[in-house]
This record gives sequence, C-alpha cells and structure tokens, in this order.
Amino acid sequence: MPKILVADDDPHIRSVLCFALSRDGFATVEAADGAAALAAIGREKPDLVLLDIVMPEMDGTEVCRRLRKTSALPVIFLSSRDEEMDRVLGLELGGDDYVTKPFSPREVVARVRAVLRRGQPKDAEARLVRGRLTLDAERFEVAWDGTKVDLTVTEFAILRALAAVPGRVLTRDALMDVAYPDRRVVSDRTMDSHIRHIRQKFAALGADPIGTVHGLGYRFAG
Repeated sequence: MPKILVADDDPHIRSVLCFALSRDGFATVEAADGAAALAAIGREKPDLVLLDIVMPEMDGTEVCRRLRKTSALPVIFLSSRDEEMDRVLGLELGGDDYVTKPFSPREVVARVRAVLRRGQPKDAEARLVRGRLTLDAERFEVAWDGTKVDLTVTEFAILRALAAVPGRVLTRDALMDVAYPDRRVVSDRTMDSHIRHIRQKFAALGADPIGTVHGLGYRFAG
C-alpha cells in the first residue's frame, strides 16, 4: 500500500485529499506546514508527496529544494496559481507534476497513480546499459561510470525512453506521452525544463547523455 504525504496548511484540503486517497487504497500522512512536511518525510518515508506551494514556516518550493539535495522522492505541487512560469518553476525545482486549485480529488488521485507508475518497469528489459550509462528500473537507480545520479521519476522515465532507442530522435510529443501518460496537454517549455534538469545533473560528472536535434526533438547521445 503506497503511502502519500499530504502537505497543505488548509485542513479541509488535507481532509478531502486523504479521504479520496484512502478510498483508492493509499495510506496517508498529513502535514500542516513546510517544516512539518520535511519532518514527516524523514519519519514516515512516504512514496510520494502532495506539496502545497504556499505554506507557513517553510513554503513548498523550499521544501522541494531541500528534499532534492538528498532524495528523488516524487513530488506533486499543489498551487492556487495557474501561470506557466509557476508550473515551470515547480518542475525546475524537481517537481514531477503540478496541480492547480481548485481541483477534483479524483484528478489528484489519478495524477498520483500516474507519477508512481513512471518509476515502474514496463517490460522485461528493466535494466538498460548504454555505454557508461546504466538504468535499473526495478531499483530505480541511474549511474554514469558507476557514479549514482539522482533523477526524479519523471526525469528517469524520459531518459529511459531515450536510452531504449539509442540514436533515434524522439519528438517532444513522444516524450510527453512517456512523462505524462494521462495525455494532459503540457507546453514545450515543460519538457525542455525536464531535459535541462537531467543535463544539469549529468554535467556535474562531465557528461551529457542527451543530444538536441533542433526542430525535431531529442536523442540519446551517451
């Protein structure tokens, strides 16, 4: 039974989401502010966090910044603002998805399931080795020359899709189908943000496994 942390300063929203998640088979934990959310992550070891952006003590963006220093725990941001820059910022910080208030509890549960599915192997080739890159979908581990690289589940899914077909160009639309299997419409900037984030993490090791084919999309270049 996956465990979901619901971090929001509105007790009504926490109650509604916990009820919807519990009814769908999830265990739930609540936090009323950012500091409590970080403490709950360390104590409860949730499988995913629903993280409100505007909270007392510490806002959701700062929680995500601190979390991403040590963990690839899936994060779905909750926000009362539906502006593209806010969504891109949330994804740049390492969020896996972004839900705007007011929302349908059913939609949030569907998003939770979709994000959790991204980190699961879909076929027999759960372990991919492409040159110096190794991806293990069963353990959700990525390594370059044996050095671990921490990716979010969305980043992992994108890189694995590219590595599965080395040399082949995948369009942004094709990668969006991998990253967002519920087929929501997201902007090109969203996908570019994910690619940029992956590159930044590999750049620390002097690597760049993703090549850009201008006007078409991306391909594995490891």
